[in-house]
Amino acid sequence: MATAGQWIEGARPRTLPAAVAPVLAGTGVAAFDHAEVWWKAALALLVSLLLQIGVNYANDYSDGIRGTDDVRVGPLRLVGSGLAPAESVKAAAFTAFGLAGVVGLVLAASTAWWLVAVGAVSILAAWYYTGGKKPYGYLGLGEVMVFIFFGLVAVLGTQYVQAEKLTWAGLAAAVGIGSLACGILVTNNLRDIPTDTMSGKRTLAVKLGDRRTRWLYVGLVVVALFAVAGVAALTTEAALLGVLGYIQLNQAMVIVGKKRAVGPALIPVLQLTGVGELLYAVGLFAGLMLGR
Repeated sequence: MATAGQWIEGARPRTLPAAVAPVLAGTGVAAFDHAEVWWKAALALLVSLLLQIGVNYANDYSDGIRGTDDVRVGPLRLVGSGLAPAESVKAAAFTAFGLAGVVGLVLAASTAWWLVAVGAVSILAAWYYTGGKKPYGYLGLGEVMVFIFFGLVAVLGTQYVQAEKLTWAGLAAAVGIGSLACGILVTNNLRDIPTDTMSGKRTLAVKLGDRRTRWLYVGLVVVALFAVAGVAALTTEAALLGVLGYIQLNQAMVIVGKKRAVGPALIPVLQLTGVGELLYAVGLFAGLMLGR
């Protein structure tokens, strides 16, 4: 079983913004149509948080046993640093996934049973990012899956369990959140290009190289700006409060694009992007509530 310290590691700071942001955005879009259901929003948040924690543990376990974390620039991992047995971290990952599944079943039972399939695929995607014989995260597909599951699925799923419908505004919000979630992973992989190259981990950043990966990060942040404009055009001008996120995101783009930071100097960008994503979602939520 996981210790209290390991659960704290699983819930490290950038986990909370990544879990909260899609639920805020999806609930905001539902609320604009006066279709919010607060207890379902709370359960969706719990599912999102548990999946994020499960992903953290699963990546820690799988990268650790492969030796990918033997030389690491970022924060220490439990398995790679020897702070916890690999099997204990694996058990923690499956505990988080299992709890997410149980809560997800409650949402499915109260909405639509086909959501069980969506939840199952989400858990499998979380595990096979770095797990299994051919993890897709090692093939340069991590950003695609993050966009799909922590953007499109998370935001639209939150909207659907409350409103029981999907809208173009919901899709625009999902694109924005998904782009910023991708930005966190792109920053992480940009930082780790040297060590991932040595360990044979062929992330998208490794394939694109340093310069193009920096352009990708900036492009994702710009896409999110267009997305919030799209939400506003489809709903209310008040949704433009989502640009609050750019207080942090502009700083992050300067560090990545202008200062061309490398290694540990990129670690603040992870926090800036995570907080920027959260502020983006808070702004969207508040604007949609105010403008409905």
